[in-house]
Amino acid sequence: MTADHGRGGSANTEPELSDSLKTFGAVLKALREDSGLTQEEFAERVRYSVAYIAKIEQGKRFPPTDLPRRAEEVLGPVAFKVLSAAARSLTRRAVLASWFRHWAGIEEEAISLYAYECRAVPGLLQPEPYIRAIFERRLPPASEEQIEREVTSRLDRQHLISTNQNTAFSFIIEQSVLERRMGGREVTRQVINHLLEMGTRRNVEIQIMPTVQEDHCGIDGLMYLAETSAHQWIGYTEGQRSSTLISAPKDISVLLQRYGKLRSQALDCRATVKLLEQTRGAL
Repeated sequence: MTADHGRGGSANTEPELSDSLKTFGAVLKALREDSGLTQEEFAERVRYSVAYIAKIEQGKRFPPTDLPRRAEEVLGPVAFKVLSAAARSLTRRAVLASWFRHWAGIEEEAISLYAYECRAVPGLLQPEPYIRAIFERRLPPASEEQIEREVTSRLDRQHLISTNQNTAFSFIIEQSVLERRMGGREVTRQVINHLLEMGTRRNVEIQIMPTVQEDHCGIDGLMYLAETSAHQWIGYTEGQRSSTLISAPKDISVLLQRYGKLRSQALDCRATVKLLEQTRGAL
């Protein structure tokens, strides 16, 4: 998707997000230093990597939701209150294009999420080098600050998969997306490694659609489908700098029929792993 899944984001972003992230990072750093802890010592005690804590303090990563509580164990109850207040000032969706924000909210609460992509690896499955390759090639060109802001936002949204462990994620990706080698061979290798790793999760199913598939029913392009907690389905489709939310039952029925057919036409999970390994070996 333009805002989060495919080529890149919209220029319609809110610059204050970057300031909010930097403020949170500065607050965390001040509390840590006031307790006489190095980044290495603090990271070990809150059970996050040093690199992750460093990027949070630099304002380059969203803080995980449980960081204030973990920090309380190390820095005390006042730190918990301060960090919780600072975290509430952050808006995770601020860098998303305005037309995508409604879908982003639906996606966060979904109990089932289906995605068929024919342009790029779905945003929830993109490793950081691939994300950067997308944004660095975006037109009109983005500034370094914009790129960092949107990379941070996309990486943060990927926590959906690990956080929402009861959500069933299904992804169908065209083989041609990998054959394009966006960003080069090494980036493609990292994409494949990441897909293989994500595919081992209990709540994630990844299927590759072979380039040669005479009965392909996805000719109308990408589609995303989400099942709400009330067991209602909502669809999302997208074009150049535009998108459409679909909720009419008759239209949702069409998308669900098509997605079901695509699932049957794509390689199953085991065959997908074999193809990914073969593709990686040929790089």
